[in-house]
Amino acid sequence: MLIPQTEALHDQARGIDDRPLAEAAEILAQGQIAAAGSVRAVVCKIADGARALAHALRAGGTVHYVAAGSSGLMAAADAQELGGTFSIPPDQLRIHMAGGLPTGVEMPGATEDETTGLEQVLAAIGPCDAMISVSASGSTPYTLRATELARAAGTKVIAISNNSATPLLAMADHPILLATPPEVLSGSTRMGAGTAQKIALNMLSTLMAIELGHVHDGMMVNLHADNAKLRARACGIVGRIAEVGKGTAHAALNSTGGVVKPAILVASGQSPDVAQTLLRQTEGNLRAALAQLRSNRSNIQGRMS
Repeated sequence: MLIPQTEALHDQARGIDDRPLAEAAEILAQGQIAAAGSVRAVVCKIADGARALAHALRAGGTVHYVAAGSSGLMAAADAQELGGTFSIPPDQLRIHMAGGLPTGVEMPGATEDETTGLEQVLAAIGPCDAMISVSASGSTPYTLRATELARAAGTKVIAISNNSATPLLAMADHPILLATPPEVLSGSTRMGAGTAQKIALNMLSTLMAIELGHVHDGMMVNLHADNAKLRARACGIVGRIAEVGKGTAHAALNSTGGVVKPAILVASGQSPDVAQTLLRQTEGNLRAALAQLRSNRSNIQGRMS
């Protein structure tokens, strides 16, 4: 029987427990670096998955994250950042982790085999939604059953696995194989596999935000500024893009209730109402709104000359 890649023995692991700790650390570091490199082979598949996620959110659907164990922790970490980073509404995001999100340091392993109740949990899922299913092995019962239910409901599925030819990848509309090397600590997918999963998940959600127009020149123009650090960041973003001073940027943010995209247009000389109209016309895409603003100005100048 073929041993899954995530259960195979790493060629540098023999005698690792008898080496100086610094040498063991070097092997672990190289293992993580090699795992991270696996993502580069699937960037196009990740981009396709991100496009499907953006389509679901535009349609008013919900993005469901489904996983167990350490894969569940990676998925939850990504999902929980999307509100603050990109202002994705909380009612458009769901996290389904086997056994529920842990509240302490213990995470029971048996829950990944438990599928009872998933039909009720996913009863409302439908064609407008999207699901990100994550399983290093590609055969976790909890994740497979949730994915089966999603497919039956017409939901688009983006699946991430670290083993090839797995049931999970076979079910996905957008299969993403992260072909990570064997773990230095055999089977401990919280390490290399988890690192690659985190990178892929972060890429999926960030590319989704780019597709939605929430990123401009590498800046988070749709962030939710709910603390001092983010308020300062928002002010800096408005100032850079609108090319205005801190005082003007701060005043523009105050006029829009701290919302960054319209504040940039206000700092560029528009009223809050006109700013909101421009953004509605461009489906919230700031670059398109700024281009429309420049075009409007050019037309006005042309009529005046």
